[in-house]
Amino acid sequence: MASASAHFNRAVALHREAAAHVEAARVEHARQQGTAPASDGQLATYQRLAHELNSAAAQITPGWLGCPLDGRARARKLGVDARLGDVMHVDAATGLLGPRGGEVSEFAVAVPFLGIGHVAVDRDARDPRVAGWMRGLLLRSVAALPDGGLRVLPVDGATLGSLFTPFRGLVDAQVWATPATTVDRLRAVLDEAEERVAAAHGGIPHDMPYLLIAAGGLPVGAGSTEHARLAALAHAGPAARVHLLLAGYPPTGAAGFGRPPRLDHTTHLAANGDLFTVSETPADVPLDRQGGGLACPVRLADPPIDGLIEAVCHPLANAARTHTAVDFTGLMPPKIWTESSASGLRTVVGREGRAWCELALDDATPHWLVAGRTGAGKTVFLLDVLYGLTSRYSPDELALYLLDFKEGISFAEFTPTEVDGSWIPHARTVGIESDREYGLAVLRTLSREMSRRAAELKRAGVTRLVDLRANRDDVAMPRLVAVIDEFQVLFTGNDVLARQAAAALEELARKGRSYGIHLILASQTISGVEALFTKGESIFGQFPLRIALAGGGGILDASNTAADALPVGSAVVNAAAGHPDANRLVRFPNAEPAAVTTQRHRLWSARPPGDAPPAVFAGYAEHHIDTDAAYRRLTPNIRRRQALVGRAVDVGLPTVGFGLDATPGRHVAVLGTSIVGADIVHAAALSLARQHQPGTARFVVAGFAAAADPVIEHLTDTLTVAGHPCVGVDAAKLRAELAALADADTAPVTAHTYLLVFAADVATAALSHKDSTGRTGLADLRTVLHTGPGRGVHLIGWWRIARRFSEAIGGSSGREDVACLVALNVANTELAALVGDHTLTWHPRTNRALLLDRHDQRAQLIVPYVRPGRHDDPGDGTM
Repeated sequence: MASASAHFNRAVALHREAAAHVEAARVEHARQQGTAPASDGQLATYQRLAHELNSAAAQITPGWLGCPLDGRARARKLGVDARLGDVMHVDAATGLLGPRGGEVSEFAVAVPFLGIGHVAVDRDARDPRVAGWMRGLLLRSVAALPDGGLRVLPVDGATLGSLFTPFRGLVDAQVWATPATTVDRLRAVLDEAEERVAAAHGGIPHDMPYLLIAAGGLPVGAGSTEHARLAALAHAGPAARVHLLLAGYPPTGAAGFGRPPRLDHTTHLAANGDLFTVSETPADVPLDRQGGGLACPVRLADPPIDGLIEAVCHPLANAARTHTAVDFTGLMPPKIWTESSASGLRTVVGREGRAWCELALDDATPHWLVAGRTGAGKTVFLLDVLYGLTSRYSPDELALYLLDFKEGISFAEFTPTEVDGSWIPHARTVGIESDREYGLAVLRTLSREMSRRAAELKRAGVTRLVDLRANRDDVAMPRLVAVIDEFQVLFTGNDVLARQAAAALEELARKGRSYGIHLILASQTISGVEALFTKGESIFGQFPLRIALAGGGGILDASNTAADALPVGSAVVNAAAGHPDANRLVRFPNAEPAAVTTQRHRLWSARPPGDAPPAVFAGYAEHHIDTDAAYRRLTPNIRRRQALVGRAVDVGLPTVGFGLDATPGRHVAVLGTSIVGADIVHAAALSLARQHQPGTARFVVAGFAAAADPVIEHLTDTLTVAGHPCVGVDAAKLRAELAALADADTAPVTAHTYLLVFAADVATAALSHKDSTGRTGLADLRTVLHTGPGRGVHLIGWWRIARRFSEAIGGSSGREDVACLVALNVANTELAALVGDHTLTWHPRTNRALLLDRHDQRAQLIVPYVRPGRHDDPGDGTM
């Protein structure tokens, strides 16, 4: 096959030959002007010149580049008449030779186009002749070039996109961009072309397609700035395979001062009555001696016949869909777990044009920011990435920490469910509808791991994970990837938790890369996050890779608008912190459920022996004590009994309890109007019962709320079956019981005694009355609270009104006598006043409680134990 230079030299030689013929025609035409009708000999000369010009044009416009665009063209083969990198001439007009008013000889006017220059006409596409002419040039270019050799950026401010309607199939197949009809979209088109030119400074691949801006007319609002940008592209574009096909340029009455700049390397066609003139072309030989262009008038080339464009575009669009298809399976490697993460992580995320796009989590791009509006495909993109990574790297090479703060099931794919018991072996913890406290716990877990790794690296005398892995094959230190969807929720407001989370995130972002810890933060927006106002640069400056889906341009540079009009399934990938010059357009596939399930089972089946499912925190889930493994392991053979009340909002959801030993103050008070208070007392009692031999513990149960009756009945039956004495008392008997327990001499305690009081606020009122001796039940209660733990007596009570609890214990003077509080729907101000700590922050919400342990200085968010179905009834929350 001849070289590109040989083709170019041949085209230049033919151009020179054509120029010589045109010059001869010009001389003859000038000689004949104003004379009598041409003689037969003169007509023969015109015909001979036209024949020679047609022969020359035919040699440089083979096949689709010069054939009539009629029914016969349908049989022509596509993609064989031009090559990338060669100078491509197209039949653009018909030249007219002959004396004025006489018989005219016609010849094809072939102008150099792709590979060397541009073409412009000064009438826009509202002129039917211009519209048909543009469609013809576009059709010739598309049909002549190899499949994938041309990307068109359509612009149509003249007919609002209708100019390109016949090419709709290529637009739908994303071979062509959507027509730009506004000045903002025009600027985005210019941005893409300029990025191509900037990227080509270091050279262009031999198979890089041409990029063509085809404008049927500039949109309203385009002015001197846009004209100057077009002129710059005209000058620099050919070297980067960027070309212009412009109608309506130069525009009449253009905005700004002076005429728009003339375009370099451009063949201009200018209207002259019903015909047109042709300027000099971007070649090294002038068309006439004075450099004034073609000396004879021309008629614009005929348009394609109806249906021809659609007939050509249909197979091209189908081929494009095949060659550029992005599906979930295509992102997955043929064999799983074949790659090492020693130097970083890499995965294919979609296609950039026809090439696969691979992104990395390594020293150069350690962390990613992902943004997109609702419905833009952010969750789908994250699933593509995570399945790609877990398919390439084994659990020894990669571990995942996944958090989702929105209402959804983004990461449920990675956990066992009732429908499908499989899971992704790489997942360490998965948070679904996570609490902010859980997010902070995950960040702290990663920080502790980073400290551990820092110590390992220091012992090995290296500073980076890659160096340690290079010298120590025996060290199991997988890279850790934390993905936080809707991460801005973690930093909402400016409270203590938000500031702590911001500090932890900043430390991980700055130091994590050295220890193989990577962050992927995803959001709809990063604006308005108060806790990050002073840390935005120090945190986000560590995220050089930005992935903006439709509507996610906020993570890019302020001047970068490339994400403003993206279709769903596309993203702007930018590895320069959002700078416009570094944009890459990537299409990613939808994660088809069947394909995802197949891949998950493939990974799960290959899991290492003994692999356990991830710790799952589902923010909406109830927790029941009888399903807690820690509860089921309880036996009387323990050193310190605990009243279990719930699960901590922490990694692994550890069981939370409060120790009941002889230390003063070892009692539990549950506060709040929620009926969950009764469930917590129920759970605490059941857990204590399992820690005593039958008959060695005595339970005194007092209930003063009808809503708690089913809970009390179940508790009483369970305790009785377990062989524990269980006494039900009313207010009077409770007072007598307290009086007996308060008098240690007359009523020595022979067995552990647990006072279980439901709706104790009612009892508080009853206990406030004095008896005949002037003694009150509250005095006895306070004595029991103060001295009871030393004698094996403990109170577990539910007060619906916090103020009544304070009254019962004697106000602030009795605070230390009840060391454990479990707050439900108690206002923060009321709780802070009750415990005497005005720095306390508590946001009451369904299915959450705050455990305060005075002795351990512990304030812990928990998911309280409830009876099954408690939260199914929206009306069964408070009483």
